[in-house]
Amino acid sequence: QVQLVESGGGLVQAGGSLRLSCLASGSGFSINSMGWYRQAPGKQRELVATITSSGTSDYADSVKGRFTISRDNAKNTVYLQANSLKFEDTAVYYCNAWAQIMNREYAYWGQGTQVTVSS
Repeated sequence: QVQLVESGGGLVQAGGSLRLSCLASGSGFSINSMGWYRQAPGKQRELVATITSSGTSDYADSVKGRFTISRDNAKNTVYLQANSLKFEDTAVYYCNAWAQIMNREYAYWGQGTQVTVSS
């Protein structure tokens, strides 16, 4: 089993920054891709950014140039540096990881961390 625990959410003014972290813990697994998704009230969960184990990243158009995803493979941790935050970035942010266990790949989700941007 793999557990994902996010941290770093909070309340920030528009134009400000936050850094989200997500730690994957457990045993007997290796992490492939990791990513961040978000869900605003009344909306579907959407992709924010993903990063492969080799460091290739991809971003939603709405956050390109403002958000940066990174990871520390030795620590099984993924980060999301969110700069120039906008009111519309307000959402619950979820960490996602694809973990390989016994030659099979499974998707795991964190419990979510609230990001609120005040205008």
